[in-house]
Amino acid sequence: MTYETTDIRNVALVGHAGCGKTSLCEAILFCAKAVDRLGRVDAGTTAMDFDPDEVKRNISISSSFFDFEWKKKKKINLIDTPGDADFNNDAQISLSVADNAVIVVDAVGGVEIQTERMWKKADEMGIPKVIFISKLDRERSDFDRVLASIKTAFKCKVAVMTYPIGKEASLSGVVDLFSGKALAYAGDASGKYDETDAPSDLSSTIDTLRGEMIENIAESNDALLEKYLEGGEISPEELSQGLKEGFVNGTFVPVFAGSGIKNIGAQPFIEFITKSGASPADRQPVKAAGKGGAETIVKADPNGPLTALVFKTIADPYAGKLSIFRVFSGTMKADSTVANTTKGTKERVGQIMYIRGKGQKPTSAVPAGDIAAVAKLKDTATGDTLSDESGQAVFPGFEIPPQIMFFAIKPKSKGDEDKVMSSIHRLMEEDMTLKIHRDELTKELVLSGMGQVHLEVMMGKLKSKFGVEVELSTPKVPYLETVRKKAHGQGRYKKQTGGRGQFGDTWLDIEPMPRGGGFEFVDKIVGGAVPRQYIPACQKGIEEAMLGGVLAGYPVTDIRISLTDGSYHSVDSSEMAFKIAASMGFKKIFMEASPVLLEPIMRMEVVVPEDYVGDVMGDLNSRRGRVAGVDVKDGIQIIKALVPMAEVLTYAPDLRSITSGRGTFTMEIDHYEEVPALFAEKIVQAAQKEKEES
Repeated sequence: MTYETTDIRNVALVGHAGCGKTSLCEAILFCAKAVDRLGRVDAGTTAMDFDPDEVKRNISISSSFFDFEWKKKKKINLIDTPGDADFNNDAQISLSVADNAVIVVDAVGGVEIQTERMWKKADEMGIPKVIFISKLDRERSDFDRVLASIKTAFKCKVAVMTYPIGKEASLSGVVDLFSGKALAYAGDASGKYDETDAPSDLSSTIDTLRGEMIENIAESNDALLEKYLEGGEISPEELSQGLKEGFVNGTFVPVFAGSGIKNIGAQPFIEFITKSGASPADRQPVKAAGKGGAETIVKADPNGPLTALVFKTIADPYAGKLSIFRVFSGTMKADSTVANTTKGTKERVGQIMYIRGKGQKPTSAVPAGDIAAVAKLKDTATGDTLSDESGQAVFPGFEIPPQIMFFAIKPKSKGDEDKVMSSIHRLMEEDMTLKIHRDELTKELVLSGMGQVHLEVMMGKLKSKFGVEVELSTPKVPYLETVRKKAHGQGRYKKQTGGRGQFGDTWLDIEPMPRGGGFEFVDKIVGGAVPRQYIPACQKGIEEAMLGGVLAGYPVTDIRISLTDGSYHSVDSSEMAFKIAASMGFKKIFMEASPVLLEPIMRMEVVVPEDYVGDVMGDLNSRRGRVAGVDVKDGIQIIKALVPMAEVLTYAPDLRSITSGRGTFTMEIDHYEEVPALFAEKIVQAAQKEKEES
């Protein structure tokens, strides 16, 4: 059955790790009869967390999707997003294609850092928000305390829609404040309930909360507000209309109560989403770049020109690449040809599928507002726009946050390096926050991502999906070597083996150049002391010696070498002889020119709440860092500092520990500075020991 755009609900569940998002999804799917059993996260039986790593870790590591029908009236695309900070980018991208944000809050832990981040992101995107306070069956859960913390943290008007009956293990149902009826659940996680009168001991609380709810709904509509203030009776139909208006416009935030594991409170929440939730047609039209780069408006019209955004890619070694997209305008049809307006290419669309956990259901057409997937698109990647062949609109794609965790990797099996690279590039198709590069100075393959859990999960996928195992280690710091003063000396190479010998003789000057000056070779030979044909060999010998370093095996930089004099033999001299002679001379005078090690200094921005500024600055100082200043933006402190790379290779978990997960940071190489003598001595000793062992 194909649904109208107005009957589609795209719903993203977001919040902190472990807040109960996946369990709530399972309860919703079970109540909708989309699945035949109520899955449990701890048992690894959920429809949404089916990846082996998700089952193993009991967390969501990637957004998952499941579409279902509710009472044959509405189609809901349910999106379960990860709550771990390492997978925040995936959660934010999935939220961006939703029309309703369900902020799931743990009734024990309350508002946590990822809850705040996703609330703020939904605000920035203009997505209507509804809160579900979950895990009310847990020990130390408290609806009233968490509701108060929500009001304080988000400074928003709330309309409590359901209120819990019983506390902790005694949770037995909810009161529906809209109807005034209590839903008494069977207690067997079946989701079955009886409608009864609200418990008398809750009557005062219910009356107060219902009054607040009606007042907030009335304030969303001028006519309703006037009627309310005049003391007139507001009909259920008027309340229902005001509820939808107020929610979609963000005038207030509805709040629901329940437990995913006990399957309590899911039905009134789904009823709210279907009756009052935002459809794609209720949202503001989205902006895109049109012909010639001019801005164009894309409206949710199934009869308009096709404009779809690929927002997620799944790499499968057997089924190939699966591209998940949302249609913003027009209708995507199976067995058609579309244009990739981002890349300027054409793609053949074969079978289109709706995603249902790890399963799929084929469909012939996907109208504006709906979400589906297509396999084996050749050139299309996450962030690309698809349109009909006459289409011009291009969405801006997604901003990728900078990586904060780095590991050096090498294959466990020799000869697997090409396989490792190709497999990681396949993983990068589905995860844009994963990067790999070869460090030109250390010659290591360096894998970077959003945190230790992120990279460990990716390595698990590398093994399970592509059969490749790698070893992870802390990457080497790309130190450099240079000199601080001038020196002059000879490099002479003479070898006689009975036949033709080898002879080269060079005199060299070395002097430091300004930081960032690189390398300069100066030919000062006069009178043919070194024949012209041998001078390039001298330069090459020096450059090759510079790559291998002299002091500790690190590349040499910021020096000027002048070839000032030398001598040659008419028979025994050769390019090779002068290359070796110059190399020997360079190594000799380098050690006489006050050699030093240089280390990369990172320019860092650490974003933390005000309470943690002192601790973070103290920690940065202990890492030989220099705090350059502190800026304030939207109540958040931004600490700017310059810190040696060697001190922040494992900064991500340390910052998380210091700030209880509330701190984030970015960093990039700013410049190189001399390593303090005490540290340099240790680095040189370690390099010499490694050389001896190898």
